[in-house]
Amino acid sequence: MTLTKPPQYKASVMMCTHRKSVKVGRRIGPAMRQAFRVLSVVILAASLLTPASVLAADDRRNVILIIGDGMDDQQITMARNYLEGAKGSLLLDQLPLRSISQVLTVDDESPSTPVYVADSANSATAMATGVVTSRGRIATTAGDDQDIPTIAELAKEAGFSTGIVTSASVTDATPAAFISHVALRTCENPKSMRPSDDHPFYLDPSRCYNDRITDGGKGSIAQQIASGHHDLILGGGQMHFKQKAENSERSILQLAETNGYQLLNSSEQLAKLQASKKVLGLFADETLPTRLRGEDGRKAEKPKPSLLRMIDWRLGSVEFPEPMTCEKNPDYGNTPGLKAMTEAAISHLSAQDNKGFFLMVESASIDKQSHKANPCGSIGELEQLDEALASALAFAEKEPNTLILVTADHGQAAQIIPDNSMYSGIGLAVYTPGRVARIITRENQIMSVNYATNDFLSQEHSGVSVPLLSNEEGRGLVAPMVTQPDIFRIARQYLFGEI
Repeated sequence: MTLTKPPQYKASVMMCTHRKSVKVGRRIGPAMRQAFRVLSVVILAASLLTPASVLAADDRRNVILIIGDGMDDQQITMARNYLEGAKGSLLLDQLPLRSISQVLTVDDESPSTPVYVADSANSATAMATGVVTSRGRIATTAGDDQDIPTIAELAKEAGFSTGIVTSASVTDATPAAFISHVALRTCENPKSMRPSDDHPFYLDPSRCYNDRITDGGKGSIAQQIASGHHDLILGGGQMHFKQKAENSERSILQLAETNGYQLLNSSEQLAKLQASKKVLGLFADETLPTRLRGEDGRKAEKPKPSLLRMIDWRLGSVEFPEPMTCEKNPDYGNTPGLKAMTEAAISHLSAQDNKGFFLMVESASIDKQSHKANPCGSIGELEQLDEALASALAFAEKEPNTLILVTADHGQAAQIIPDNSMYSGIGLAVYTPGRVARIITRENQIMSVNYATNDFLSQEHSGVSVPLLSNEEGRGLVAPMVTQPDIFRIARQYLFGEI
């Protein structure tokens, strides 16, 4: 993929000047031609050596990376059909550059062996670091467990402001991959990193041992966040910060406050940020409540075949779940929406005296609600992503040097299927073996959404490629098809001029 240097790095401009001087020199003689060459070399060297601190205000550069967790084309189509109608369009449909991002994963014990379905940890790590790793890892390499610098860390070191916004816990896999380093995504707090009889059966704390401070590591994800230097972190996850910090009698929240963070826990506090201080806003114990839910809390349900149909597939009938609408989630209450958090983040980061900013915004529950086979929850979270995108685009109108990228970390289980199977016309009771939700759309039609990745309590990811969308600033940077590590390189190129 060919990447061009951004305007603030003037090498390409100077080289054009050099070529023009050669053409002029052919007309006015060798002596003048040599003078032009010397002058162009001097100007080029000066431009490359100019410290970033003297860049003009309009040379500030910003990257806003918006990630819809589990947001593949099925999820986008579900949301479009429900919110805008089949002939309508979401705001993200209107972005001018459209690409495909190939999700890459490797086996932890054999890093040269591909794995075809990712989780949020390794896919977010690929976008954050440019390195393909194994499932569960947070900005660490497969096999040898080495920490990998992230785009947020590199940006902070280079003089940019950095921020993370998520509707999940800020310690969850996607946000964590940009601002921490652990061997396993569940190393979220000190308690999860030590032996305990009350650990869930699926949690193996032994993979966290090398990351404990007592064993020479950096500590849990929450403690790394609290002791870090990023300018703004907003989301859920209070429960992980209420615990005592490792090797301390103070809580992780107290550690964050000592480290200069202003602590927020409400929409009212979010509206009154102090621009001079770092921000840690935690608005729920874990993941923030979703905006929508299924009617009366319903989710996808299994069709019920008659006894005859269970005996012989050629006989009997099947009863499908009743159609339903989506409704407001009563638990949502006064939760800060993704739009409000994004606007607060952009305002805070852009007010800092720096080269610009890097901001990652995640709509996490597109994925989390798909795990629960709850399409209404996913639709509401994709709507929130679209609103956050509107805020990002409004800022980019005022600050043209702002690259906006919208993508997903991986695909999910939801699949739009025919509400009436084409095979039912031959007189057979044909039905999905999975769970199905039949949602009444604004067009008064039924959209059937199917979940059939397993017969367990939680649905699984799929191995499909995911969209990568961009505003005009991505032209020349975003190729028609990329891999997820290329997203790191695109952001790095735009901010630093480094290929």
